[in-house]
Amino acid sequence: MLATVTCAAEPAAAKAPIVHPDKRITFSLKAPEARSVAVAGGDGLGSGPFQMTKDANGIWSVTTPPAVPGFHYYWFVVDGLQVNDPTSDTFFGYGKPTGGLEVPEQGADYYAIKDVPHGEVREKTYFSKSTGAWRRALVYTPAEYDKNSKARYPVLYLQHGAGENETGWTRQGRAQFILDNLIAAGKARPMIVVMERGYATPATPDIRQENVQAAFSAFEKIVVDDLIPTIDASYRTLADRDHRAMAGLSMGGMQTFFIASHHLDKFAYLANLSGPIIRNADLSHFSEISMDGPFDTKTAYGGMFSDPAAFNKRVRLLWVGVGTAEPEMFRTSIGGAVKALKSAGVQLVYFESDGTAHEWQTWRRSLNDLAPRLFR
Repeated sequence: MLATVTCAAEPAAAKAPIVHPDKRITFSLKAPEARSVAVAGGDGLGSGPFQMTKDANGIWSVTTPPAVPGFHYYWFVVDGLQVNDPTSDTFFGYGKPTGGLEVPEQGADYYAIKDVPHGEVREKTYFSKSTGAWRRALVYTPAEYDKNSKARYPVLYLQHGAGENETGWTRQGRAQFILDNLIAAGKARPMIVVMERGYATPATPDIRQENVQAAFSAFEKIVVDDLIPTIDASYRTLADRDHRAMAGLSMGGMQTFFIASHHLDKFAYLANLSGPIIRNADLSHFSEISMDGPFDTKTAYGGMFSDPAAFNKRVRLLWVGVGTAEPEMFRTSIGGAVKALKSAGVQLVYFESDGTAHEWQTWRRSLNDLAPRLFR
């Protein structure tokens, strides 16, 4: 019989995770009929899954070693079945609603809610002629947006990673607060930020099982033919390439370079946050994408970097970043490409997030470094 997981009204029966001052985390779950329970999650939680023990009241618990600061997805494995914590909010990650928690980083307040003017995150529903379906984008407008009806703003198109959706940058990444704080301090120019779902189909695909070329091409058509015209028609944008940027994390970084390589007439600012940088042009299947070996600046991305002088003149910012604790695939592909691009004379900004993995703290830090460099 499947174990019953209950969430009792009394706080003692089922507590949300407790993050201790030393960053150890105590998880608990009431599942009296379960035979085994463990907790697992993102890279920053450590080397789990962590096996839990049951007390006389049927409450399973475990305290993990100190976690890396930042946002972490997590879930319980109850008798082999993955379930969310009934005491936790869920966030869209791993292709489905998934539990999450925050481990504070000492001294890091750039993504905190502060007593500064706050922008708004709006929902923009629009019809995509490319797919024949309705879509939703989340749009951040700066605090001053509604106060001056004559002002127009540059636009950053900011994409999430694989298994996530358009809510990732505001719910997990806290992008709106990062922008609020930077703009209030005069460090970043007031801008509109557009966050769309990076898939052309209703289902969330597994990029490792997809024809990546077809998937990215379909999303490219949405961005260029549907999304940009919709945003320019609906908001007070500065609707030219010199005031338009595209950036993304992981899969979103791959999409940024893929789309930009065909549309440098649309974007003057490009940023890749932990997105694997490919060596070859074959995107038919993820497993066939080459991220090893030398990066050929002449042929990669349709020759986008083949004339460094022309690229530098046309692209006002090329920004690339990675966490130092990310898996080798990311560090190797990104680091090798950065070295080759710099050697060829391509101007770029390279950013490393010290000690963080392929998780949201890397990308929060990345956005905090990137945003002040845009539209200058």
